[in-house]
Amino acid sequence: MNTFPVSISLSSYGADLVRQRGQQSFIALLANAGAQRIEVREELLTDENPASFSLAIDEYALECVYSSPMQLWDAGQTRPNPQLLATLHRAHSFGAKWLKVSLGYFTEHCDVANLAACLGQQPVQLLVENDQTSQGGRVEPLQRFFDAVEQQDAPVRMTFDIGNWAWQDQSASTAARLLGRHVTYLHCKGVARRPDGKLIATPPTATDLQMWEHLLPHMLQGLTRAVEYPLQGNDLDWLTKEHVAMLAVLGQQELSHV
Repeated sequence: MNTFPVSISLSSYGADLVRQRGQQSFIALLANAGAQRIEVREELLTDENPASFSLAIDEYALECVYSSPMQLWDAGQTRPNPQLLATLHRAHSFGAKWLKVSLGYFTEHCDVANLAACLGQQPVQLLVENDQTSQGGRVEPLQRFFDAVEQQDAPVRMTFDIGNWAWQDQSASTAARLLGRHVTYLHCKGVARRPDGKLIATPPTATDLQMWEHLLPHMLQGLTRAVEYPLQGNDLDWLTKEHVAMLAVLGQQELSHV
């Protein structure tokens, strides 16, 4: 049976623990668990040294995604976020091959040709993710953006966060059908509603896994899928191995017994 590459978003281990330990301390854990990719979280950085981090991921043969909370388009602006180039350079300094950001306030007036020119000579590829906001978490703005990206042949791909659609009451299935051809990175999370009404990310149920199976045929075969839900317990090594193994077979008919 084939297995597919798995990534771990370090936010999965909880902000307090990640800030306390530092993100570099998780590299060996992920590699030993069988993950192929590590997702660094800019908002959780403390005193990590980019050069040391880059050397460490090379040593463990991991690929790296650098995740920034930056919005690609600021409200009322036609040019990309002025912090984009600096953030691409920061991602590269950590050894990342991809920079993940959210869409922001994209309109038909936004200059996608300028974005394409900015990205043309960059060694880091841009990934735009559906977030939980009204501007970046609905299907229609993302469709318009990726249509413009195709017209400009801009080097931008999509991170599809399965769970985030729930925050804007969007259908993940519809989103996969309409946006799936742009997707090269899949964020996996279950979603539950707390008694106070707030939505939270959760590990997947068997029902979640079945639903995710139906989304994958709309996307690039064998794409990297990421844990972006709580991995919290006394034995992080065992827990991480279990979830890497589970996501590594997502997309296989053999998963139907789960």
